[in-house]
Amino acid sequence: MIDGRKVFSVRSFNSGVASWLARLPTVWVEGEVTELRRQQRWASVFFTLKDPEDGACLSVQMQRGRFDALDLGLADGERVHVFGRPELFEQRGELRLRALTIERYGLGAHLAGIERLKRKLAAEGLFDATRKRPLPRFPRLIGLVTGNDAAAKRDVLTQLQQRFPPANVLVAETYVQGPKAAASIVAAIGDLCRRGADVLVLTRGGGSFEDLLPFSDERVLRAVAACNVPVVSAVGHEQDTPLCDLVADVRASTPTAAVRLVVPDAVELRASVERSRQALHRGATRATERHAQRLAVVHERLRRAPLLELERRQGKLRTAHARLVALSPRATLERGYAIVRRDGEVVRSRDEVAAGEAIDVLVADGAFGARVE
Repeated sequence: MIDGRKVFSVRSFNSGVASWLARLPTVWVEGEVTELRRQQRWASVFFTLKDPEDGACLSVQMQRGRFDALDLGLADGERVHVFGRPELFEQRGELRLRALTIERYGLGAHLAGIERLKRKLAAEGLFDATRKRPLPRFPRLIGLVTGNDAAAKRDVLTQLQQRFPPANVLVAETYVQGPKAAASIVAAIGDLCRRGADVLVLTRGGGSFEDLLPFSDERVLRAVAACNVPVVSAVGHEQDTPLCDLVADVRASTPTAAVRLVVPDAVELRASVERSRQALHRGATRATERHAQRLAVVHERLRRAPLLELERRQGKLRTAHARLVALSPRATLERGYAIVRRDGEVVRSRDEVAAGEAIDVLVADGAFGARVE
């Protein structure tokens, strides 16, 4: 006591305030994470909670083991709810909140849940490329899961009519946002499969992150994975990536893009058929011309074959005739020789005739008689 006044030392004052704060109950405090600090050698993690409305700040300390066990992956700027007890760091007189647990708030909580679900389904292999099925070239019946009176539905139906008029479409209108959407989408997928659709298009237009949450719901993802026909996911805009895009067999950036994947362009198809028809016509014409040329060649060969054979045989006859002529006695006579006969027998030796006998002499141009001297 000094002059009737009770005076506290700084240490006593801080200790008293700390003692009083210790009697306060645990509380939840909401704010944005800033100045997140952690070091390998520190036993605690420190960050600041900032009020996004007026910028008020509150220091927060949490045991490192407890913080790591939450596995939240927090970063500056995320909005959280922190459950803890207020305390005063007596040495510096600083008020802080000793955190016992942390939960993401709003968008952050949903993001964390989606990330956990993504890791779970990836571990089960639901995103593997090996399980993706090809789309049918010409689908007999297209199942369309979409919202009632949705712009996405109008876009898809209009594009289908323009791109491939013969397309048969079975529309299942369902909730595409809100608490009833996930169960409604699952029911629509099952109904279209039972009614014989051989490809499904799951679509809705763009929207906020919260609007697209049903398309990252585990029930919807498992229904898409279990569907017995290929599924095209066309949810939101190109920058939107709900988890159904990863589970579906094909992802389309927009509902209009889904139509280009599901059906061919009738105009291009007709042009392709016409090109094929012309190519077949040209091929048939060329084949006919080649066969006609071959037939003409064969016909000419067949026409000339008897003449050639006759010429070959005549040549052989001429050769044989020439040989016979060369070997015949007449040919010998024509060279100046003569054949002498006595009583019709050829005289081959002078001893076969006697003086005074009549003989016949045959020469090339005739015969005459003679007498031996």
